Amino acid sequence: MRAPHTRPAPPRWLTHPLHGACGLRGPVPWAAVVRGALGVGPVLAVGVAAGHTSAGVTAGLGAMFAHINDRPATRATRLVRIGLPALAGATGLLTGAWLGTLGLGTWIALALAAVGLVSGAISAIGPVCSSAGVQLMVACVVGAGMPAPEPPPARAGLLLVGATWVLAMAWLLPLFNGSVLPQLPLGGAPAGALPAPVDGRPRGGSRISTTASALRSSGPPRALPFDRRAPLRLTRRGSRGGAQAGPPDEREAVAAVYDALAELMAAVGTERGQAARRRLTAAYDAAYEALYAHRIPLHRPDAGQRRLRDLLAVAGALSETAVTLLWEGEPLPTRVTRTPALLARAVRTGRPPGPLPAPAPHTAGGLAAHRAVLLAARVFDGEPAPAVGAVGPGPRQRLRRVLGPAGREYAARVALSVGVATALARSLPGDHWYWLPATAAFLVKPDMGPLVSRAVSRAFGTAVGVAVFGASAALLGALPGADEVWPVAVAAVCSALIPVSVRHFALQTAVLTPLLLSLVYLGGDRGAESARLVDTLLACAVVLAAGALPGLGGPRAQVSVRLSLAVRATRDHLDRVLAADAPYAVRLRLRREAYRALADARRAVEVASAEHPPFGRDLAAWAPVVGALEEIVDAATACGVRLDHGAPPPDAALADRLRAGLSDLADAVATRRPPADLPLPTVAPAALPQPPLGGAPCATLADVTAGLHRARHLAGSR
Repeated sequence: MRAPHTRPAPPRWLTHPLHGACGLRGPVPWAAVVRGALGVGPVLAVGVAAGHTSAGVTAGLGAMFAHINDRPATRATRLVRIGLPALAGATGLLTGAWLGTLGLGTWIALALAAVGLVSGAISAIGPVCSSAGVQLMVACVVGAGMPAPEPPPARAGLLLVGATWVLAMAWLLPLFNGSVLPQLPLGGAPAGALPAPVDGRPRGGSRISTTASALRSSGPPRALPFDRRAPLRLTRRGSRGGAQAGPPDEREAVAAVYDALAELMAAVGTERGQAARRRLTAAYDAAYEALYAHRIPLHRPDAGQRRLRDLLAVAGALSETAVTLLWEGEPLPTRVTRTPALLARAVRTGRPPGPLPAPAPHTAGGLAAHRAVLLAARVFDGEPAPAVGAVGPGPRQRLRRVLGPAGREYAARVALSVGVATALARSLPGDHWYWLPATAAFLVKPDMGPLVSRAVSRAFGTAVGVAVFGASAALLGALPGADEVWPVAVAAVCSALIPVSVRHFALQTAVLTPLLLSLVYLGGDRGAESARLVDTLLACAVVLAAGALPGLGGPRAQVSVRLSLAVRATRDHLDRVLAADAPYAVRLRLRREAYRALADARRAVEVASAEHPPFGRDLAAWAPVVGALEEIVDAATACGVRLDHGAPPPDAALADRLRAGLSDLADAVATRRPPADLPLPTVAPAALPQPPLGGAPCATLADVTAGLHRARHLAGSR
């Protein structure tokens, strides 16, 4: 009997544009849709009605950019996410408009390429700076190529007016649509409630076992910032317990961390553990970004935001114990896995969490969980949490990203793409040459997915958008007196669809193309829809050609940079774990940085694995390296917890070899060479010291060693 014939699956780099189609479904962000409907359209209508169509077009362009950056976030975070790119766009428009007055001719390609160097270097800092760099480049091209009667400073100011209008709506509309509700004090009681008894338990009846466990340790445990030698007696603390629990969007971000913690604890001892731990990392990163990142300089958090930071610090302590329990692999009772869910409900409602079950303290992870739940009870009762500190790159790290290999290579790629696209556009007939280099500046951005997928999605979306705009012009343009009215209507509808269109690059392009064509139609570029489609196809060809050149910030550079940062973060975390005098807050912060860097590396590998040959297949092989590093951080976290509870410190020579092995691996990944032949430890679990923590062997460092051997072997076989 003949075996059934199976067709080989098409390569992923060809099918990647279709993979995102499943993400098109989902809830409609109605608040963002309302802001979109009230954004570009009204701004453009005011300019047309006042007889200053050109000014309205520039302000509408600023509103469009702001809508693109208006992603789900807290109000304070959104201020920086929209405001910083808007300032960069205004600077780019001012620079481009000034360059347009110099009469450079074809030499303007070199000037725009120089701006591309700055744009690409800035983009290497982070996601917000990436948006700012793209907006700087695109606005500079538009300013140089799109004629307007206003002087350059006025054009830059009009761009800021449009962005400010969207930002004002994002800041003020929640005050009128009921999303900002009266908040109960977290840990406090409603007015008129009976006072809580002072019986050694937190308000709300939280019952925590604080008895000493049966564990025996070979040495004194490390002192943790929430250790208390005195008996636990909690009282009402009006100064802290009465603090407001922060804005609702930030409160929801913190509650999502506790939800992810509950999912992780339910997955302990199952195959779902690592996936749940990654979801916890993503939730924690989102909450941290809401509470700490992208803040206005010199901004001082209010009492509610400080309270939420305390609750996030508690989630960090619980996360460490959850990872330790995950490493130990013993499933937890259902009543214990509900504890983070109770805390999540308390964050959302502002009411006490009630009884908080904790695991039996028969292992180091169980005892650590007891102490962490005790900390949660205290903090939810109103006490301050131990300070953790900032997570993420500092000023020096950001400068190194700009001047390092990633920043230099990506800057060269942007400069080459924009410069060649500008020279090509200037050689074509027509005065409106800005569309081709502006498209190249958008398309070269790697955040949108693999290169071929971006090009295909851009071409397809532009074709659909041109068809939609052409149909709208045929149907509405023939109406009497509608010559300047129907483009405003098309721009308003497309602007309202921007929040939904961000789910797929092709859909976003299909929505933005009619909007942009409406703006350029009112700006005087009429009847050139087919020429814009040709410009888009040429821009795709330019960016694809630049992507095939080595040494221009391609997928290999993206993966090597992210992965080397992840290895260094893993090494720094392990180094603090093994240090006898490492402060708990520093260790907690470095663990967060390690998991965050690993999440960035995993995303970079996933995107690069869908790149066209020869990149995709080779770069997909780095995924097991990321997995091995995650196992190292998991085991190092468990090692730190065991050391906290009296496990003997590791041998100094073993610790030095582990650090040297990780440092060499980071350098090897960064310089794209095989790891050096170093004398690494080969200690088997049975040969490790036997600390009397529950009678189990201390296998944490054995797992660290095994993960290091695996990561170095995989990196060497690349």
